[in-house]
Amino acid sequence: MSPASGSGGSLDRFAELARTGDPTIRGELVEAHLGLARHLAGRFAQRGESYDDLVQVASMALVHAVDRFDPTLGAAFSTFATRTILGELKRHFRDKTWAVRAPRRIQELYIQLNNIVGQLSQELGRSPTITELATEAGTTDESVLEALEAGRSYRAASLDAPVAGDEEETLGDRIGSDDGAFADAERRAQLGPLLLRLPEREQHIVTLRFAAGMTQSEIAAKLGISQMHVSRLLARSLAQLRSQIGHQARADGDPTA
Repeated sequence: MSPASGSGGSLDRFAELARTGDPTIRGELVEAHLGLARHLAGRFAQRGESYDDLVQVASMALVHAVDRFDPTLGAAFSTFATRTILGELKRHFRDKTWAVRAPRRIQELYIQLNNIVGQLSQELGRSPTITELATEAGTTDESVLEALEAGRSYRAASLDAPVAGDEEETLGDRIGSDDGAFADAERRAQLGPLLLRLPEREQHIVTLRFAAGMTQSEIAAKLGISQMHVSRLLARSLAQLRSQIGHQARADGDPTA
């Protein structure tokens, strides 16, 4: 029979360990029950933590269980170890995986509420109210609300996570893109000094066309010149501005200019 079964032979080895403190016996007992640690770690493997890390947490808890187990109490070691390992795994998630740190009492209340919600929902046939949750948990409405709010920080959501009700849209899709106004502001800052190099009339025409949004016909009427003349002045001004921007970009080391 395997030592992991809590057999009399296993209890004898624990009694011998308690009597002698022999590290060899301790190592044998830990090795004999590693399968239990791996099994319990696997129950938490879908919560976003590495399985190997969870096995390490469970294995350390197993070592503590071996050291603390008292064979004279008559309980099976597997029962004692299971409680110890599960407690350590839950503590690991409570302490290590909250994206934003919440007070210990709030973390514990949130975990408690997860169980209470399921229990009351089944009993009542509906979602429980905040007051019903508080009564069942033996706390206040304010504490329940605080714990539920803090629970949103238990795990930061991935930007690749699908949005509820739309499997094709992710959270990242709902984040705004770069504001084009920043690029426009940068271009205006760059064009300002270059525009001042144009003749005054051409500065005025460019401003009317692109800042005021006037058509060439409207500009011609405003200045008392022909639309053809406005067109030629605009073309010449824009060509000069493009040339100056390209020269400046090359001077700044832009290989695409």
